Amino acid sequence: MDIGLVSCSKSKRETPSSPAELYMPSALFRKARAYCEANHDAWYILSAKHGLLEPDGPPIEPYDETLTGARVARRRTWSRRVFEELRDVGVLRNEVTLVFHAGKAYYGELLPMLQATGVGVRIPTEGLAIGETMAWYNKH
Repeated sequence: MDIGLVSCSKSKRETPSSPAELYMPSALFRKARAYCEANHDAWYILSAKHGLLEPDGPPIEPYDETLTGARVARRRTWSRRVFEELRDVGVLRNEVTLVFHAGKAYYGELLPMLQATGVGVRIPTEGLAIGETMAWYNKH
């Protein structure tokens, strides 16, 4: 079972929206979402402010927070929270592969925590610049 994890984006709708809709102004989010919906069994959003979000969860207010450029301590605290949330929704199992559609700020501190769980991890766009990432989604 593949579970897609898509990072939030700076671009957001201006009004409270479901998590799946809040980030739709971002072309990269739209492409990652479409990829997840077509290729993964389920997907979640990694929000810098809210942690792990269900795409069809209750509306949330727009916010201005990111992990990009955040201090290591902040990313570690956020990663512990997300790890617990992933555990709570039951996806940290041997038969699951988490597929990150996110920048390193959103998975770098989380990967060591995941290694002990038996869950698989893939990062298909790891190391790609933003333009290369967009091209990867266009191709796939």
